[in-house]
Amino acid sequence: MAQIQRQNWVQEKMDLLKDEFVRDDVVDGWFLMSSFRPIFFIIVAYLLFILKLGPKIMEKRKPLRIKKLLIAYDLFQVFFNGWIVWLLFATPGGMVYTKKHMCKYLGRRDNPYFMPVLTGVWYFFMSKLADLLDTIFFVLRKKQSHITFLHVAHHVNMLVLSWAFLKYMKDEHAILAGVLNSFVHIWMYGYYFLAALGPSVQKYLWWKKHITQLQISHFVIILGYLGVLLWNGCEMLISLTIYIAATASGFLYFFLKFYFDTYYKRKEIQSGEEKNE
Repeated sequence: MAQIQRQNWVQEKMDLLKDEFVRDDVVDGWFLMSSFRPIFFIIVAYLLFILKLGPKIMEKRKPLRIKKLLIAYDLFQVFFNGWIVWLLFATPGGMVYTKKHMCKYLGRRDNPYFMPVLTGVWYFFMSKLADLLDTIFFVLRKKQSHITFLHVAHHVNMLVLSWAFLKYMKDEHAILAGVLNSFVHIWMYGYYFLAALGPSVQKYLWWKKHITQLQISHFVIILGYLGVLLWNGCEMLISLTIYIAATASGFLYFFLKFYFDTYYKRKEIQSGEEKNE
């Protein structure tokens, strides 16, 4: 009897998740949205290059001098992510609509903002694709130590998450997470842009620590936002809520660990060395 009840419960949840996965013919016709196969091959090629092929190619070569390319790339990312954030405010009635429908999920019927929201998310998806170049530039500059598990996992997961949202899990509750993520990237790539200019601006880069704090804060805000929605019994897609909550929780842990190891543990080690001198 108990086994039958468990099977019925599992089947009920599977049916619920299946009902949430809603495809749209228009979105499916967009670049890279017809199937997951292109994304899968992009991720495989990305991992193969940054972990095996790239380091092997650069093993006996000098780091590539791509300063101008890095400056152009970082500046592009600053403006591209800034434009994505601006879309929320520039879309006529976008802020009012978002506020009124904060407790509902996105629906196509009689919704003039269905396509504008998904169009904005597609640009966000493109920004996550562009983010992969970060790691490739590390390889070409022979900075393999920068390619950490956190760095790679974050890039891959954000690419998959944004694609899955567009393809199956169309929910307005992801708008805040996307806008916050793009806002963080404005400052992050702004820092990279200044750093790429060379030693002359190093004295102005004291705020690197605060970028990590901003990254941590945006994960906390996302989790708090989801918690408030759940507490108020809002209409939410279970699949997307679980995905975003799991992603935010996982990266919150890793970013906190990185922050502690970088700015506190290292400081304690340096203090101990100074005392022993």
